[in-house]
Amino acid sequence: MKIERIEAIPYSIPYARALKFASGEVTSAAHVLVRIYTDTGICGIADTPPRPYTYGETQDSIVSVVTKVFAPQLIGLDPLDRSKVQQLLRRTVNNPTAKGALDIALWDAIGISLGTPVHKLLGGFTDSMRVSHMLGFKPAAELLEEALRFRETYGINTFKLKTGRRPLSLDVEACNVLREGLGEDTEIYLDANRGWTANEAMEVLRRTEGLGLSMLEEPCDAGEAMGRRRLVQSSSIPIVGDESVPTLGDVSRELLSGGSNAICIKTARSGFTEAKQILGLCEGLGVDVTMGNQIDTQVGSLATVTFGAAFEASSRRAGELSNYLDMTDDLLTEPLEINGGAILVRDVPGVGARIDADKLQKYRQDQA
Repeated sequence: MKIERIEAIPYSIPYARALKFASGEVTSAAHVLVRIYTDTGICGIADTPPRPYTYGETQDSIVSVVTKVFAPQLIGLDPLDRSKVQQLLRRTVNNPTAKGALDIALWDAIGISLGTPVHKLLGGFTDSMRVSHMLGFKPAAELLEEALRFRETYGINTFKLKTGRRPLSLDVEACNVLREGLGEDTEIYLDANRGWTANEAMEVLRRTEGLGLSMLEEPCDAGEAMGRRRLVQSSSIPIVGDESVPTLGDVSRELLSGGSNAICIKTARSGFTEAKQILGLCEGLGVDVTMGNQIDTQVGSLATVTFGAAFEASSRRAGELSNYLDMTDDLLTEPLEINGGAILVRDVPGVGARIDADKLQKYRQDQA
């Protein structure tokens, strides 16, 4: 089996409402669908979310690097030669989500060719992941209303609160209102998206002590090295690296320097191959991981479920899997379902993402 052709299709699907957070705002899923075709007729699929304010990638840059740089290097290779593929991708710096999509699409093609679900090829630990729902910038009462609605409708009982606002009292109030309204048995954790300084983050932790918050993700810029280390040393809850740790080398740096003591894994930026290496490093060091979300479509969320459910360590915590519910439409022929607060893996060869051709045609942006 050889790689014969690679497509990168830009498309855009509006969100029903914008998700706002400290590093930006998303109003539509302006993503890129990557498809790898083999000479056996198999097609591997993955989705790519451009995040210019996080990784410097845009829709145009992803299409360009996939079709003009990576495709000429990968065409003719056997998809099973994963190490060779990784070596070729590493020769081009940055572009993490473009590389991640190519890797996931290759794993999908491999799974289809072997007639085996990718979650079993990776590890096959369990058949589902619990779901965490992200709450964006809103007044505290509206955040509580949304959380209660998602708990009642989908059985979700873990919530990630987007923070990093000023004044700090907005986020502190939201923490108090959510804890009081949701009760002690609901997990709540924070993500500041580098919106505070390290000192501000320490103040928020001081003012929310006793609320039972489980984690604080990316409280400040990792470049604020001394303050970040001081925060990690003083915090009673894990400080999670996310934007600061897109690669295996970045994870090593942050953990060894003391800038984080937990890691967020996102398959959208690492694919399955590097995500597995990151997970192994964290397991060896005794560091907790979370499965994060790039405000993914259902295609991207399915990839996260596939990887997260494959390993015991990545399935311990609820994964961020529900924000596709804010989209007005999606590309999957069989939509994901959240039942009892969890999403099942697809027990079919590959990852299981089957694309609705009519919907792709409707939303693609590369045709007049």
